[in-house]
Amino acid sequence: MTNPTSQPSPILPSTGDNTVQAVSSNVALGWLHTAKFLTTAPQLQFLPTLEVPEIAFVGRSNAGKSTCINTLTQQKQLAFASKKPGRTQHINLFALGKQGVTDAVLADLPGYGYAAVPKQDKIRWQQVMANYLITRENLKAIVLMCDPRHGLTELDEVLLDVVRPRVEEGLKFLVILTKADKLTRAEQTKALSIMKLNAGGGEVRLFSATKRQGIDEVATLLWQWAHPATPTQAPIETPEKTTE
Repeated sequence: MTNPTSQPSPILPSTGDNTVQAVSSNVALGWLHTAKFLTTAPQLQFLPTLEVPEIAFVGRSNAGKSTCINTLTQQKQLAFASKKPGRTQHINLFALGKQGVTDAVLADLPGYGYAAVPKQDKIRWQQVMANYLITRENLKAIVLMCDPRHGLTELDEVLLDVVRPRVEEGLKFLVILTKADKLTRAEQTKALSIMKLNAGGGEVRLFSATKRQGIDEVATLLWQWAHPATPTQAPIETPEKTTE
């Protein structure tokens, strides 16, 4: 378990490349286990300017976002799971990286769509989240939590519309179908097929913290997105000699 009182780690600049490295799930999970609290912000202007890749977790309240983050990082209380969904209204950042150097950041955005939250708070946070997803410069990937028993909600659809231009420009996008253990095998297959059609070219993975389903796949994908490979330099061709 990481020490919550430790000083923030030095932060490496992003490489800015989009190619993919191969990695084992053990390496990816070990990297995610290094997650530690970095900062919390009630508004965008309080977020630090970072150069390392940032991966944002979003989703409707009660979709299992906190459970997913805690399962991936193997830390039971890293992401706060409130007994009153929708009450946590801050953007929380968690630093990732070994040997004291931060090489990526996870952003836990507030859950949306919960009925008990006052309407003015819903509107305010929808705007904050939209601005974050549109303007956050170091944002490299978005992970959307979705309970496959309910499918995409209207607010999920709004979020997809907001991020679509950035996804078309290369932003990585993953839909995690949480609580997959609640479905039969046939229902899982159907939910996966439907979501692949709705994900607009993004990745889709089934996930269950209870059954340990999808953990290795998701961890590996996040590691690859945060650690793009340096493309191999193309060999320099020498002109052929011509005979007179």
